[in-house]
Amino acid sequence: MERPSLEINLPNTPEEGKLYVVDSLNNLNKLTVCPDDAQHVLDEEDKNTGGAGGYTAWSNIRNQCLFVVTLILTLIVSLALVSFVIFLIIQTRNKMDQLSSRLISERKSIEELKKMNDMILKHLNQSGIKE
Repeated sequence: MERPSLEINLPNTPEEGKLYVVDSLNNLNKLTVCPDDAQHVLDEEDKNTGGAGGYTAWSNIRNQCLFVVTLILTLIVSLALVSFVIFLIIQTRNKMDQLSSRLISERKSIEELKKMNDMILKHLNQSGIKE
């Protein structure tokens, strides 16, 4: 399919008129070059870019707000998880300290029992009571 030339000489037309003519020629070219199903996409593009890009501006703002909200929620969840992990670490350290203090006290008790056992055996051996 051969494309028609869009070069038109408009010597006496004012600037706004030239822009209008060029825009009209572009629309005409879109109608003749694009099939019907692609025209819908072009119409959407015209709507999006029309009105100083209002639709795309709102879409960008909405996307940015969604991104910020998602980022904030992610940070809050991360903070909660980190706080929980720190809480678990502190709890585990406290339990380990309690366990080690109990082990130390049990060791002391066992050593005292060994000393008492040795004293009892010495006393029994000295008193002459044999097994």
